[in-house]
Amino acid sequence: MSIEKIETGDTLTMSKDLVKDNIEKLKFLFPEIVTEGKIDFKVLQEVLGEEIEEGEEYYRLTWAGKSKARREAHKPSTGTLRPAKEESVDWDKTQNLYIEGDNLEVLKLMQKTYCGKIDLIYIDPPYNTGNDFVYKDDYKDNLKNYQKITGQKDNQGNNLTTNSESDGRFHSNWLNMMYPRLILAKNLLDRGGIILMSIDDNEFENLKKLATEIFGSENFVGNFVWRGGRRNAAKLISTSHEYMICFCKDLSYIHENNINWKEQKKGLDSIYIKAKEIVKENSGDFDLASKKLQGWFKTLKEDDPAKDSEHYKWIDKKGVYFASDISRGGGGGPKWEIKNPYTGEDVKIPQRGWAYSSLESLKEDIDKDLVHFNGNAVPCKKRYLHENEDQLVETVFYKDRRGSSKRLKKLFGDKIFDFPKDENIIKEKINSFTKPNALVLDFFAGSSTTAHAVMLSNLEDSGKRKFIQVQLPEQTDPTSSAFEAGYSTLTEIGKERIRRAAKKIQQENPEKAKNLDFGFKVFKLDSTNIQPWDGNPANLEESLFSAQENIKTDRTDEDVLYEILLKYGLDLTLPIEEKEIAGQRVFNVGMGALFICLSDKITTKVADGIGEWKEKLQPATCRVIFKDSGFNDVEKTNCNQILKAYGIEEVKSI
Repeated sequence: MSIEKIETGDTLTMSKDLVKDNIEKLKFLFPEIVTEGKIDFKVLQEVLGEEIEEGEEYYRLTWAGKSKARREAHKPSTGTLRPAKEESVDWDKTQNLYIEGDNLEVLKLMQKTYCGKIDLIYIDPPYNTGNDFVYKDDYKDNLKNYQKITGQKDNQGNNLTTNSESDGRFHSNWLNMMYPRLILAKNLLDRGGIILMSIDDNEFENLKKLATEIFGSENFVGNFVWRGGRRNAAKLISTSHEYMICFCKDLSYIHENNINWKEQKKGLDSIYIKAKEIVKENSGDFDLASKKLQGWFKTLKEDDPAKDSEHYKWIDKKGVYFASDISRGGGGGPKWEIKNPYTGEDVKIPQRGWAYSSLESLKEDIDKDLVHFNGNAVPCKKRYLHENEDQLVETVFYKDRRGSSKRLKKLFGDKIFDFPKDENIIKEKINSFTKPNALVLDFFAGSSTTAHAVMLSNLEDSGKRKFIQVQLPEQTDPTSSAFEAGYSTLTEIGKERIRRAAKKIQQENPEKAKNLDFGFKVFKLDSTNIQPWDGNPANLEESLFSAQENIKTDRTDEDVLYEILLKYGLDLTLPIEEKEIAGQRVFNVGMGALFICLSDKITTKVADGIGEWKEKLQPATCRVIFKDSGFNDVEKTNCNQILKAYGIEEVKSI
């Protein structure tokens, strides 16, 4: 048996076919709807019964172009991602990715590898303000369209990307851009995954309705409102806020697994510092120190984050605490009589009874100084601030939006990006919604705020979170300081920010940053590396002579290698070992999961060498891919038989 050749149009040369995949799931769930391999829609309607909406009028969100946008989300991509090692940092070890390209095509290409693997998606899509709109899809051929619009101009120098308010489909154009991207994004989320979407008033209602349709109303988590400071230059009112809309993949899964989202209370450092200072000033007099701490809280401005914790107004030798209710919730608690150990007086019994199950446990807490006494009044339970630093994630928060701009300007030495998101806010959301080994995606990466936030988050808890950044190489304005500084595209800014932020973090925190991942692999969207068959009779002679060599002449072995990984659904950050076998270059991907040889002189010695390598590694499964034009028919057959003898069942050529 000869080696199977992968042809153009094979699943390996295309991204995941979502329609085909979903049809197969439908056939499995409802086998009775299948007739000669096709779906009998009438039978499906009968099976679903009352679940089918048949009325002409019902609640829904619709707009011009919606059906095309939906179809586009399910159309496979024939593109690929080409490695750019020279622009990367720590290529051989890093688990982070920076992908340069149209995010619609990139999200399609990610479907096989990252389906169900993303823990958190944060996006800050372009706000629909009537200004230039860089994401303008062409559903006939998005790859060619991408290559055209990356220049942002047509042949006559006209801007290709305007979505002005005078356009009759101002909102429709924006929704058509977002719809397929969110459909694809949902597929990538883990069952317990979260998506956060920043937006302003222009499209807030539409984005929430759109996300409700895609994720389901039952998976809506909430709207975060970020108050970022006054805009005194506004014409009518000072809009000082924007939103983060939050949905999850499966809220029932989150409830079933008791997943809790917490955030650290704000302003704690200033409370701890002040309490320590007051205790020292008053020579350890905790009663006096507590009174002074209470006075300090009253001097704070209402927007000071420490103000939210002013009920932690008492101090003892163990720290700052809150005197909380000691009675049983709902009532019916026991009503033992106890004395104040400091005065000997009987204290009042809580009206609802003690919260304790036994008198011994109450006395044990009193002996441990965990009960707050105030004369003969009802005692309270001491809740220490250092033991209660976390709280449920709040939906409204304040953070001056100017801070992130100032920090980014300082990082670059000049203002090179307008209105960057705040890396500290994104870091807090990452901390709240993810575990230390999470995978975080941002497919409107901008200046790479999310990548910066992931690195800061890992710094706090020594985490192993990884990021994937996706950004269109949008050109910078030739009159901007970014362009003058040498950044011709937004992606150049994004990559440089990661480099500079990583360096700054490592310099300021050498010990904590020692074992963290500050690298990233760069990939760029392009057409497939596989040469398509040209059926045009005018080019027949040329096609026949070049048919055997179906890899494009301007592509490298690494280009083809990563396309194979991508379309096989293998992680782009898998370890890859390279070895010379019988004078030919062989790649070992994932400790023997896949061997690839794209050389021009493949012999049985190469096959033997791969087999022996596989035997040493003992992978659970093993595949081998050769370059089809790299050997003749006899060598091809012999290589196949040798590899079969080593227990390698899947051998293909490309």
